[in-house]
Amino acid sequence: MATKKAKKATKKVAKKAAKPKKAAPKKAAKKAAPKKKRAPNPAFMRPLTPSGDLAAVIGNKPVPRTEAVKKMWEYIRKNNLQDAKNRRMINADGNLKAVFAGKGQVSMFDMAKHLNKHLK
Repeated sequence: MATKKAKKATKKVAKKAAKPKKAAPKKAAKKAAPKKKRAPNPAFMRPLTPSGDLAAVIGNKPVPRTEAVKKMWEYIRKNNLQDAKNRRMINADGNLKAVFAGKGQVSMFDMAKHLNKHLK
């Protein structure tokens, strides 16, 4: 009996090995769509009028919010107002103190929040 079972087992193995596996159907390669240049959000590009306090720093012409931030950074770098040890902090001079609600030092991440109050 043991030999019959062994023969059946070898036949099953032989049958399994004999069956060739079918190759999986290949998927058609998708062509990447050409990248479009991103259009800026019109809300960011709308000119806003700076308040009197902010005008002392960036000028009194209406500018988009992005330009106002760039001009603030130009002013900060020109006057060396970034903290030497902690570069994330901005030390306010007389003009910036009015923009930063009287604070002597503001985080660069909070600068946009304070800037927002002075743009209409």
